Amino acid sequence: MAHAETHDPGTPLEYQSETGRLNILGFWIFLGAELALFATLFATYLVLMHRTGDGPPVGELFEVSSLLIQTFLLLTSSFTSGLAIHEMRRGHVKGLLIWMVITLLLGLGFLGFEIREFVHFVGEGATIGTSAAWSGFFVLVGTHGLHVTVGVAWISMILFQVSKRKFTPATTSKLFISSLYWHFLDVVWIFIFTAVYLTGMVMYHG
Repeated sequence: MAHAETHDPGTPLEYQSETGRLNILGFWIFLGAELALFATLFATYLVLMHRTGDGPPVGELFEVSSLLIQTFLLLTSSFTSGLAIHEMRRGHVKGLLIWMVITLLLGLGFLGFEIREFVHFVGEGATIGTSAAWSGFFVLVGTHGLHVTVGVAWISMILFQVSKRKFTPATTSKLFISSLYWHFLDVVWIFIFTAVYLTGMVMYHG
């Protein structure tokens, strides 16, 4: 005869089903694969960053103001995502929805500035085909931007489920996993900020 699982009252809801625990474990493994992907893209860019050909040096076109705004938006979104999970742990659906919607709006703001930046680069003659350095740049930064876009769409669908079903082991595990994904993208951005933008500006202006 099957026995119902018993849990410590302090166990978060997303860990109270075997499926939820396995999904979270599986997502950590997935993030390991994502880490390998971005590590490869970073290595490729760092090898190619000096190969500008007839195109402009990569650091020449970077705008400090746009870069700082993008960084502020994305890092703030990581903070609001954390607040959303805190509200989830407290059982507050409304609080979770409010903070996650703010997170998504910040993510959309980040994407808007990134698209504006890419359009500016193209207008200045720097495209993915201009040189090896710019190819590496657009592939690395564009891949991160694509991941942010997927994250916004994914979290939006989860929030729709939460608005209908409230908190269950299934919805809370999805929320927790999507929050991990969002934090991962913020960490990747910190490396992009340092290895691509900051290094590029120092090399060009130094």
